Amino acid sequence: MPRSVTVGFDGSPESCAAAEWAAREAKLRGLPLKLVNVWEPVPAPMAQAPAPFLGTETQRHGSGRNQMGSPPAEGWGRIPPESVEGQRLRHPGVEITAEQLSGRPGEVLAHLAGDAALLVLGSRGLSGVGGFLLGSVGLAIVAHAERPVVLIRAGEQAADEHTMDPSGIPSAAAPYRPVVLGLTTDDPDPTLVEFAFDAADRRATSLRVVHGWNPPPYYAYGLSSDIDLHTELSRQQATALSDILRPWRQKFPAVEVVEESRYGTAAIHLVDASREASLVVVGRRIRRSPLGAHIGPVTHAVLHHATAPVAVVAHG
Repeated sequence: MPRSVTVGFDGSPESCAAAEWAAREAKLRGLPLKLVNVWEPVPAPMAQAPAPFLGTETQRHGSGRNQMGSPPAEGWGRIPPESVEGQRLRHPGVEITAEQLSGRPGEVLAHLAGDAALLVLGSRGLSGVGGFLLGSVGLAIVAHAERPVVLIRAGEQAADEHTMDPSGIPSAAAPYRPVVLGLTTDDPDPTLVEFAFDAADRRATSLRVVHGWNPPPYYAYGLSSDIDLHTELSRQQATALSDILRPWRQKFPAVEVVEESRYGTAAIHLVDASREASLVVVGRRIRRSPLGAHIGPVTHAVLHHATAPVAVVAHG
């Protein structure tokens, strides 16, 4: 059975945007789409508590909370058949199914990600401008899922991923904006690189590889005043990046690659690049430790400030 593109769906604007993005991605990949609604029941003693304890929203729509940790929305607790049928009408040719589950949303969705090609989640945007507003459930899913997780902001439209048409109007019929990959030259993982190249290839667009670097601590004091030293370090970093990408260029010859090895913080460069991207791809190293899973500072910053959909690819 082929892996699916799986999306967490609860009827909220952010989950609707995520479902639309997931359907488009499923079509690009030739995969089925699965809409999953996870309901976390409230323990019986809490469900029977008076209104001031639970709040009128939960009292009105049932005892539980949705998969992103918010109170249930109107009609929440199931996936309306019209939502599924609407997806089928808007995305002909994509096999679409819906599944209703119960349990802890973070645990259920992270587990489902293991059987999916990728998991798609919706998030409210920060101040309506950039970044993602992720609650504890969303962050837990990103930190624990061992398959790629894509974050989509509420209000994201298909045209947002494309360049302007010749008349200057946003259009999904225009070419895709570039895919942006954040990459380190220190032991880069092939899973992350391949995901980004494949995404660019399927979109018939270019891949912009962004690498931020800072000098070793023992260079720091003399770097600002030594132009030759700065030039040599820049050359070394650019060469290392080119060496890493060379075999991938050969594997994906149709993908135009733009290499950017830039001095400074990687997160800042990636956030800046996200303004002209259709998708930003960053990595998360899988760490199984008693202290729990971590997203990593660069990925964490990109999630909070990027203005394009962000794919977080877990790797060893």
